[in-house]
Amino acid sequence: MSEITVDELKLERLKQLLPTGRGVWIPIDHGASDWPVSGLSDVGSLVSQLTSSRGPDAILSHRGPLSHHQSDTRENWRGGWVLHLSVSTRHGGGKSDFKVLAGEPSNVVVSALERGAIGVSVQVNLGNENEPEMLEFLASVSDECHFLGVPLLGMIYPRGPNLNVLEGDETNAVAHAARIGWELGCDVVKVPWTGSIESFQQVTSSVPIPVLVSGGSKQDDFKSVVRAVRAAMAAGASGVCMGRQIFSDSDPAARVAEIVEVVHGIPWDADGRFKFDSDEADDLEDLVESFRDSLGKFGNN
Repeated sequence: MSEITVDELKLERLKQLLPTGRGVWIPIDHGASDWPVSGLSDVGSLVSQLTSSRGPDAILSHRGPLSHHQSDTRENWRGGWVLHLSVSTRHGGGKSDFKVLAGEPSNVVVSALERGAIGVSVQVNLGNENEPEMLEFLASVSDECHFLGVPLLGMIYPRGPNLNVLEGDETNAVAHAARIGWELGCDVVKVPWTGSIESFQQVTSSVPIPVLVSGGSKQDDFKSVVRAVRAAMAAGASGVCMGRQIFSDSDPAARVAEIVEVVHGIPWDADGRFKFDSDEADDLEDLVESFRDSLGKFGNN
C-alpha cells in the first residue's frame, strides 16, 4: 500500500473540517484578547455542549483550551480542532490590533499537530500600521503548512486606519482581503459579511477557495444572524466561522444546530436527531426516503 502524500493528507484533513465542501467553525479564542468574555468562563462545559449533537465541523482556539479540553468533546463528534496562531490584547495601546505570531514560524505548525489540531489559523488586519509583519507571518506559516499537509485558515479583516479602498469597490476591500489570503497560500479564508448578496458574490468569486463569513458583534436577535448566514450562502460562501453568536448564547448547541441546517442543508436538532416534517410525507416510506436522501448528500460531498 502506497504512502499518503502531503497533498492527500491536507485534503483528508480539509474534508474533516469541511465535510460537504462547507463548514461550521466555532472560534473560542476571544479570551486571549479580552477578558471577561460572556460564554467562555467554563470552556469544558461549552465544548461538551457544542459537540453533544452533530456539532460544528471545527472548534478554533489557542493552545490552552486545545490542550485542556480535547477530552471534553463527545465521542460521536466528527469535527476537528484548529489552533489559532495570532494574538494581541486590549492592553497593547496603539498596537492592540497588531496580531503577532505566537511562536516561531518553523515550529508552530508542528506544535499544533502535536497538541491535537488538524488545522491552523492566522489573522491579518489590513490597513494596520503593522500589516507588513502580519502578512509575513501568514506567508511563513503557509510555507510550513504546505510542507506538513496542514490546512490553513486566513482571517483577513480590512479595518485598519491606513485602509485604502479602491473607488467603486462595493465590498469595502473585503474581496481584496479574501484574495490576499488565497494569494499567500491559505486553504480557507474568513472575512466579514459585506451586507448584501450582490457585494458578497464579488468576494466569493474573487478566489477559488472556500470563504467563511465571520459572525461579527453579538446580536440579540439570532434570527437576524440566520438570515445573514442564508444570504452569505446564497452569495457563494462555504460556511461560517462564528464565535460570539454561538458561545454567548444561553443554548449554544441549539444555535449550532440552526447554523448547521443552513450551511449543510441537513436539519439536525440540538440533541443530534434528524428533523423532518411529517406533514410533507404521505407515509413512513416517504419519511425514510427523505432521511436517506439528506444523509446521502451529507456523506457524499
